[in-house]
Amino acid sequence: MPANIDQMLKVCREVIAPLVRADQGELYLVAVEPDQITLHLAGMCAGCPGANLTTKGVIEPAVHAVAPSARVVVTSGIRIPEGASLVT
Repeated sequence: MPANIDQMLKVCREVIAPLVRADQGELYLVAVEPDQITLHLAGMCAGCPGANLTTKGVIEPAVHAVAPSARVVVTSGIRIPEGASLVT
């Protein structure tokens, strides 16, 4: 697995997911490639007006700290995308 992917997964597990859980949300990994990560916010984050702030203020900066050129795609809602896995 490329180092970029390992680093993005690590930041999801160790930084982003605990912050999302602190607000009673859930973070799902939908897909990851060396140049892109797709995440989904669910739980209390589904439909929350703060989900955009979480994306722009927490998720994107955290991912870009380890993968500066990666594209970060974040969706939210009560329906979990098929094949997504809960980040714990």
